[in-house]
Amino acid sequence: MSDQREAAAEPDTLEVPLVELRPALEAILMVADEPLDRVRLASVVGHPVADVEAALVALSAEYAEQGRGFDLREVAGGWRFYSRPELASVVETFVLDGQQARLTQAALETLSVVAYQQPVSRARVSAIRGVNVDGVMRTLLSRGLVEEAGQDEHSGAHLYRTTSYFLERIGVSSLDELPELAPYLPDMEDLEDELASVAGLDAAPEAPADAPAEPAPEPGPTPHHSPHSGSGTEPDGGTEVS
Repeated sequence: MSDQREAAAEPDTLEVPLVELRPALEAILMVADEPLDRVRLASVVGHPVADVEAALVALSAEYAEQGRGFDLREVAGGWRFYSRPELASVVETFVLDGQQARLTQAALETLSVVAYQQPVSRARVSAIRGVNVDGVMRTLLSRGLVEEAGQDEHSGAHLYRTTSYFLERIGVSSLDELPELAPYLPDMEDLEDELASVAGLDAAPEAPADAPAEPAPEPGPTPHHSPHSGSGTEPDGGTEVS
């Protein structure tokens, strides 16, 4: 009887077993809409950070070895599921089934300037590209690829930089992984010649002192300036529908 009274006096306790690590990680990453770092994952599953990191690496290797249709990758400081590169055509067919707005060449060029020159002002981007990029920058901001990064201490202009979402979209962990620009740039001599030609600085050959004067050129039609030169403006806001 005493044992029964003691048992009745004890409060009921609910024992919650520690969740199994790998299935828990898979379940969380399956519904995540952004890369999750190991510390955040560890806080959710209740396992040490080192164990979580080891499990993530092991899962990634296991998926690759099994030839699954997806990979587990560490991108932009966190882990996330991605479809395998060799299945890109199938995924593209599914995603692009119907109209899909995508960045135009102008927007991609503007995004590249920001990526390599950041933090950079909108005026600086316009100067480099030779066109007004206000509309394109608004598109990149709305897409979450670019964000404000303070103000220039001299001019007070807003500065812009790429976001972690940009790193995620191009599949790198940091800006240090961006390819070097040097191999794609022209030689300095060629670049100087081109700039001099555009600026009209090429020296004309001297005429002999006794040579007859050249007749004045007849007036011709007004030259047409390309919208991609000087102070032109992009023809669109940076998106196109395919």
